[in-house]
Parts: sequence; structure tokens; C-alpha cells
Amino acid sequence: MLDNFPRGTIVIEDIEIGMFRYIRKEVTDADIEMFATVSTDRNPVHLDDDYAQDTIFQGRIAHGMLTAGLISAVIGEQLPGHGTVYLGQSLKFLRPVRPGDEVYAEVKVTDIDMSKRIVRMDCHCSVEGKKVLIGEATVLAPSRKFD
Repeated sequence: MLDNFPRGTIVIEDIEIGMFRYIRKEVTDADIEMFATVSTDRNPVHLDDDYAQDTIFQGRIAHGMLTAGLISAVIGEQLPGHGTVYLGQSLKFLRPVRPGDEVYAEVKVTDIDMSKRIVRMDCHCSVEGKKVLIGEATVLAPSRKFD
């Protein structure tokens, strides 16, 4: 991963609307193979060059949820960070991610319910400036009161 914010925790008391964090990561063949092993999703469109060449993608693609996992990484490691509990996530996949693509994954705070510690964030991933995934996440943010 390159060019990322520090990892850690931003507590609900310090989160502001408009705050954002991101990571960049190159998706490798090893990432795709590991994801296939962990998830048990061994669809050949992800793993077999010959098979994938004859699909609408005309080549291998990364699992959509591997790309979505980068959103989870930003939320769990940066904003809000450690101690965050996922409540929900919507996703829309717009374009395939291919082995070797560098994915930029960003989350941006759009709403805060301080009394319930709930934060809503717009999320997106892009490759070469083109969005490949969009969505919204709802999380329970950590608080100083529960340290």
C-alpha cells in the first residue's frame, strides 16, 4: 500500500462531516489467489486466463469483494479505525478490477449521529481515476467514553 493515512482510531467525538481517508493498493495475482482460497470462491473468471478470455471481461478479474475489502480496510484501520463495528454496507460494482491494477479506496463522512455513535460514509474505489465501485457504509464508531 502506498500514500496512505496513518492507521489507528478517530473517536466519534473527533469525527467531522467531510472527513475522509483512503488507501492505494495494487491488486496482485497472489491477492486474487489468497482471496479465492479464503472465500472458497474459485470462479475461473478470477483464476483461469483461458477461461476468462472467453467471457464478457476478456481476461481475468479480481473478485468484487476483494476490491470491497479495501473499503473495509480504510474503515477498520483509519476512519473511524480500530474498534469500529460495521453495521451495514451497500455496494455497486461499475467496472472490473484486473490483476496489476492499483486501486484507490476512499471513505468520506456524510452523516454523524453523535448520540448513537453512528457514522455514515460514502465509499468508492477507482482505478486510473475511473470509479469501479461505489457505496455507502454505516458504522458504530468508538468513543473516548468507552476507553
